[in-house]
Amino acid sequence: MLRRLLVAFLWLLHFLPLSVLAWLGQGLGRTLFALAGRRRHIVLVNLRLCFPELDDAQRRRLAKEHFKVLGRSMLERSLLWWASPQRLSPLLQVNGEERLRALVDAGRPVLMLTPHFLGLDAGGAAIAMRFDCASIYAVQSDPVFDALLLGGRQRFGDQLLLSRQESVRASVRAMKAGRPLYYLPDMDFGGKDSIFVPFFGVQAATIPGLSRLARLAGATVVPCVTRILPAGQGYAVEVGEPWANFPSDDVEADTRRMNAWIEAAVRTMPEQYYWVHRRFKTRPPGERRPY
Repeated sequence: MLRRLLVAFLWLLHFLPLSVLAWLGQGLGRTLFALAGRRRHIVLVNLRLCFPELDDAQRRRLAKEHFKVLGRSMLERSLLWWASPQRLSPLLQVNGEERLRALVDAGRPVLMLTPHFLGLDAGGAAIAMRFDCASIYAVQSDPVFDALLLGGRQRFGDQLLLSRQESVRASVRAMKAGRPLYYLPDMDFGGKDSIFVPFFGVQAATIPGLSRLARLAGATVVPCVTRILPAGQGYAVEVGEPWANFPSDDVEADTRRMNAWIEAAVRTMPEQYYWVHRRFKTRPPGERRPY
């Protein structure tokens, strides 16, 4: 019953102007920073590991800014779930769309490198409005929110959602069929199938899937980052230049290149990266877990 009331509350929120939603979301973020001690601890540990040049007060200020954007992303998701395409379209800017269009029109398989920034769902909606695409979907433990997330991602265009349990072949087939794959490879999924490469100078368990999928599909890698803009201005999706000389013959070198690029992108807007994830929970043998 409580979950359904929360869903009804979110549905009501989507009628509000984006500027009001942003203000409410920042307030939610401040509350979460104060009350969500476990997540606050994870964020502060991540920031200590990744930004040792900052002092404790600076990292705490950055953590507060992160929670404010996190709160925004949670409430503004109501727009992605229920707002009309006519209302959403002007809020979802896509810079570099022509690069992606040229590759798709030329029949090139495309693998979109999409790091875990807080605006990634808005970016996914923006791409799905413009292209028949594919993305990988993780089933949620709560059936109510699983249905919401699934429905929200299927609202726009002819989007193919692939379960994480499906084989790599399904992703390869989708790309070869002309669907850009919206791919998020920068979380810690444990030691299985991962390799350790640096991320902000810290060894991080990283899935080398970007290199392997690009090789299997003969795909061009195109980086994609979504920025949450100041209140009421919407979202800016940046489709970058296709990567040259990728993949190489060295999967580890390719994965290092990926993490280095993500790190550089994070430094442009550090408050918007998904710091509540335990990115360094899996450690090399003999290292203690930082959390």
